[in-house]
Amino acid sequence: MIILVLNCGSSSIKYQLLNMKSESDNALMAKGIVERIGLPQGLLSHKPAGKNKYEVERPFKNHTEGINALLEALVSKNHGVINDVDEINAVGHRVAHGGEYFTNSSLVDSQVKKEIEKCFELAPLHNPANLLGIEAMERLLPGIRQVAVFDTSFHQTMPEQAYFYALPYEYYEKYRIRRYGFHGTSHQYVARKACRMTGLDFNTAKLITCHMGNGSSVAAINCGKSVDTSMGFTPLEGLMMGTRSGDIDAGVVTFIQEKESMDAKSVNNFLNKNSGLWGISGVSSDMRDLWKESENGNKRAQLALDMFIYRALKYVGAYAAAMNGVDAIVFTGGIGENDCNVRKQISLNLAYMGAELDVEANDKERNDKIISTPESKIKLLIASTNEELVIATDTMHIVSNL
Repeated sequence: MIILVLNCGSSSIKYQLLNMKSESDNALMAKGIVERIGLPQGLLSHKPAGKNKYEVERPFKNHTEGINALLEALVSKNHGVINDVDEINAVGHRVAHGGEYFTNSSLVDSQVKKEIEKCFELAPLHNPANLLGIEAMERLLPGIRQVAVFDTSFHQTMPEQAYFYALPYEYYEKYRIRRYGFHGTSHQYVARKACRMTGLDFNTAKLITCHMGNGSSVAAINCGKSVDTSMGFTPLEGLMMGTRSGDIDAGVVTFIQEKESMDAKSVNNFLNKNSGLWGISGVSSDMRDLWKESENGNKRAQLALDMFIYRALKYVGAYAAAMNGVDAIVFTGGIGENDCNVRKQISLNLAYMGAELDVEANDKERNDKIISTPESKIKLLIASTNEELVIATDTMHIVSNL
């Protein structure tokens, strides 16, 4: 089954085309991105498997034009991987927010589209673009089966005490203000992979998954279900991130808003785009830059690193306490998979739990690997994430059962 996976942003479309025989038997046929949609000059970057990268610059007025361009690239004689778009059996879409409507991925129909639209105010930067992608595919490939895979659905198993905020209950009743969590496809994928790597049973194990990149979150997974996660009503809550503040006293927000005469949009902008590693260091939101700056004596860069590690360590400890123990701790995402220093500083501070890091393995590994010693009471792992494969797998299962 050939599945096209789309991740539509407000001005970009990331895509992968996969040949899915099963979850374990699959092949990436092509991937790419359409950027700067709606601007005077757009860019399509297309990489077919086994062929050279292809790029073209031209305007893409809207998402329909962007998707049409990537479909043209997929069937091109020179850099295509299929002969006709009719070879595509289904389309899987990453959808940021499913609210309380979706606990699983869903076949797209008129009702699903209405409920995605109801979540616009919960994810104003993402859900409208996700729906545009779905509707563009309906126009370009009428009758194609489409599946929506939600970042929030895996976390819908959180208990009330974990997802409620200590606000007047009426705001939950009126506006559904609560913690939803994000990165759900990644957390579920690496949790299952970690169990396969260690021989743990996903349905009985206690796992803490650390998805750390420019956006970062930690999840507590007990007996196959998410019981808590660091992101909340929006992806702003939780860990310190590349440009997001993470957890902050709400009183600070109103204080700065008054002192700096900011409106709501300006406050949202500085919390999401000018804070985090970037805001503290003043240098970069990229960990690689911060380690270099720290080695050169930049104290603010070192402070940003220390804060990130400290906050991640606190969440790991909190979730171990919430689950009354942990069997494995999994590192994934751009930082989690590639930054041995971050993994080391977190892991070495978990010795009180019985975690014992294999320092040599940690320092040299970048692939899926157990990085704890054989004597360690808690398994420590690197597990690469693949959210596109999760979307393709869910799409395959749902479409195959129609």
